[in-house]
Amino acid sequence: MAVTVQNLTKAYGDQLALDGISFSANTGEVLGFLGPNGAGKTTTMKILTGYLSQTSGTATVCGHDVATDSLEVRRLVGYLPEHNPLYRDMYVREYLRFAAAAHGIRRPRARIAELIELTGLGREAHKVIGELSKGYRQRVGLAQAMLHDPAVLILDEPTSGLDPNQLAEIRRLIQELGREKTVIFSTHIMQEVQAVCDRVVIVDRGKLVADDPIERLQRRLSGDSSLLVQFDRAVDTDQLQRISGIARVVVGKLPNTYRLFLQPGADARAEVFRYAVSQDLILLGLTREELSVEEVFRALTTAAP
Repeated sequence: MAVTVQNLTKAYGDQLALDGISFSANTGEVLGFLGPNGAGKTTTMKILTGYLSQTSGTATVCGHDVATDSLEVRRLVGYLPEHNPLYRDMYVREYLRFAAAAHGIRRPRARIAELIELTGLGREAHKVIGELSKGYRQRVGLAQAMLHDPAVLILDEPTSGLDPNQLAEIRRLIQELGREKTVIFSTHIMQEVQAVCDRVVIVDRGKLVADDPIERLQRRLSGDSSLLVQFDRAVDTDQLQRISGIARVVVGKLPNTYRLFLQPGADARAEVFRYAVSQDLILLGLTREELSVEEVFRALTTAAP
């Protein structure tokens, strides 16, 4: 495991920011690290980078303990914090040269040119950072995090402020990086999680509430899933309810559409088709649907305290 967290706890006086969470992340994996504001995501990331110390528990990066081997951990980690700490009076290349010197990078000019190309900063590289849009400042921060070719990338809201075109480019970049590195990726944009991440860890109020591949997480909560069906005319919902494998029926927003929630483990598509034939109905649509990551997130993080 490239990153391993065991029973990690962080207390600020009587308040527990982290309450014994455990998870791991593998090389070649993009791990979505999710939670509502105040859940403990940023605290965890800061502990993994050596910026904060934990109250108890352990965390290792590529076998190095973050508490006892912090310097080596910092060599192995690239970090883009939520609030991107850039020197806005520096030019882009100047700032990256400064960061390269801090990392002791050999042949910094070639590496900086590579990162400018990789993050799409070519047209803006001659500018002062303070003149850049928020999206391009995010790209500078991402280039800085990747500059020393770290084994582990920890990205806290890396796509904040990007326009849709920039968003697609950075998503592709993160996916490419995830093929050979470990990427821990925090975001509030659930579509990004489904587009980019292999696995999802969700924390809420300092506790771990989920650690699963996206597909398994969706099945765990939905049971399941539902069928969205559309007929050529309205039907009796009581008849639909009696179809084998159907738990409940909700009338859809579009004409003659119905959402059929399935019983655990059931797949009622064949039964729905036979029902349509028996009633001389034309089946205009039949789609199996899973819960979206956003629905899963809300279900896991909105329970009463």
